[in-house]
Amino acid sequence: MTHDARGSASLDSLQAGLAALDRAQTPAHGLHRLVQLGLDQLPLPGSGATLQRWQALCLVAQHDLSLAKLFEGHTDALAVMAELAPTATPVPGATWGMWAAESPEGRTVVEPAGADGLRVNGAKCWCSGASHVSHGLLTAWYADGSGPVLVRLPMDQPGVAVSAAGWQAVGMAASASIDVAFDDAMGERVGGEGAYLARPGFWQGGGGIAACWQGGAMALAGALLRAVSSAPAAKPSPFRLAALGQVGVALQSSAALLRETARWIDDHPTQDASARALSVRLAVESSARLVQDEVGRALGATPFCRDATFAQMAADLPVYLRQSHAERDFAALGEKLASPGASPWAL
Repeated sequence: MTHDARGSASLDSLQAGLAALDRAQTPAHGLHRLVQLGLDQLPLPGSGATLQRWQALCLVAQHDLSLAKLFEGHTDALAVMAELAPTATPVPGATWGMWAAESPEGRTVVEPAGADGLRVNGAKCWCSGASHVSHGLLTAWYADGSGPVLVRLPMDQPGVAVSAAGWQAVGMAASASIDVAFDDAMGERVGGEGAYLARPGFWQGGGGIAACWQGGAMALAGALLRAVSSAPAAKPSPFRLAALGQVGVALQSSAALLRETARWIDDHPTQDASARALSVRLAVESSARLVQDEVGRALGATPFCRDATFAQMAADLPVYLRQSHAERDFAALGEKLASPGASPWAL
C-alpha cells in the first residue's frame, strides 16, 4: 500500500480491524495486528486527505487511548520518513516509535559513523511503546550541542536498553511510555540537521494528537448518550439532558475546528500551520475537559466503578491530555495572533 489518499486503508476497514481486536491483548499486540493488516497506511498530512487521516486516529482513540498513542506515533514516524527520506528503503512489517520529547533528565547524543550512519549514546525519555516496537525514530544532538538530528534505529540490538522505572501513572499505563538508554547503538540519519522541526509536516502532524483527544472524549460522551437514550420516556432526567446538550455543543465545536484545520492544511500544504495546530489542540483539550466533567457529574460513580472500558478511558484521557503544553501553548498562540496582518477571527 502507498501513503497517498488513494492507497490508504479505508475507515470502514479500520473500524472492522479494531472490532476484531481482542481486548484482553495489549495495545502493542493491537498495533502489530493493525500493521499486519495494512491499516496503518494513512494519507500523509497535507496530501489532500488530512481529514481522513485524523478520522482514522480519532477512530482508534475511541477504541483504546493507549493503542491510539502507539498508533499515532507509528503513523507519525511513517509520515516523517516519507517527508524527509522518501527514497529510504522501507522495513516491511516494522512497528515504529516516534520519540521527540526532550527532558532535562537525559539527552541522546550522536556522532557520525559512516555516510549516513550515527552512533547513539545517552538517554531518551517518554518513549511510548519502546518495549514492543521493532524500530525507533528519535531526535538526538551532536556532542557540540548542534541539532537536533533525526535518527532511526532497530530496537533489537545490544546497545539499546529500556526501563519502566520512571512511569507511575495509572492512566495510559498500557502505552508503556518508558525511558531508553543507548550505549553505542547504531542508527541511520534521516534528513538534515534541524529538518525535523523545520518541515511543514511538523505542525501538520501536531493536529493529529488533537484528533486522538477528540476520540477519547467521544468515547466518554457515548456513555452519557446511551444512558439518556435508554432511559424510560416517562422519566426523563433534565440534568442528564442538560449535560448531554453541553457535551454535544463542545464536541460539535471541536469537530468543526478539526475539519476546518484539516481543510486549511490541505489547501496550504507548504505553509506554517503552527497557529492552526495550536488552536485546534487547545480547543479540543478544552472540549475534552468539559466532556470529562459533565459526563462524570451526570452519570455519577457507577460507570467509573462498574464499567471497565469506561473506567479505563476516564483514567487514560486526563493523562493523554497533558501532552498539551497548556498556558505555554496559549502564550505561543497569542504571540502568533498578535503578529502584524493577522486576521484570526474573520467569519
